[in-house]
Amino acid sequence: MGLKAKILEIPFVKNWKRNREKKKFKGSELYWEERYQQGDNSGSGSYDHLAEHKADIINDFVAKNNIKTVMEFGCGDGNQLKIAKYPQYIGLDVSPTAVKMCYNQFKADQSKSFYVYNSMAFHDNARFFHADLTMSLDVLYHLVEREIFENYLLHLFAAADKYVIIYASDYNQSEEPVHQHENRRSFTDFVNKNIKGWKLKELIKNKYPVKESGPIGSLSDFYIYEKA
Repeated sequence: MGLKAKILEIPFVKNWKRNREKKKFKGSELYWEERYQQGDNSGSGSYDHLAEHKADIINDFVAKNNIKTVMEFGCGDGNQLKIAKYPQYIGLDVSPTAVKMCYNQFKADQSKSFYVYNSMAFHDNARFFHADLTMSLDVLYHLVEREIFENYLLHLFAAADKYVIIYASDYNQSEEPVHQHENRRSFTDFVNKNIKGWKLKELIKNKYPVKESGPIGSLSDFYIYEKA
């Protein structure tokens, strides 16, 4: 651990940073919209070796399971999608700016569509939005509000015809987060209690776990659900 990281772990420094972040934070949806408006991207998980790792796993799964349609809840800036191999794709995101970024990148690709998603105003009883596979990649721990987190999971599974892939951490963090746009929860607890008719088919551990040295790592693993 470097000197800067050690300083940030000192309790009073951590509390000061946490309180400063609280004053600035306006909610998860507005956080991401402002982030993209300011020219920032989806984060390290959507770039370089971490993006390639995700693409390797998902592209292989799509090919082996004859997946024809894919829907992603949280498409972000579209960088991850550049190396994806999906026959048809729908990308949803809370940020209108991110949706526009994706459209501009892929507007010549007739196999891809993008829509703004609001978990508090998404009511699709007719299931116009559905796909063989729905995905959530590095999203869940950014849904800091409990109701948004739960609605999102309900929508993710309701839209899936065959499979759901979740790439996220799965534990309840022991203390209040410093970064207010992150809140790590056990999503499998919620799925097991509230979403019936699905089984966990496979758990794939991350090729790049977080370490003190080496390439940037991730706390996320792959959880692949299959309709029972």
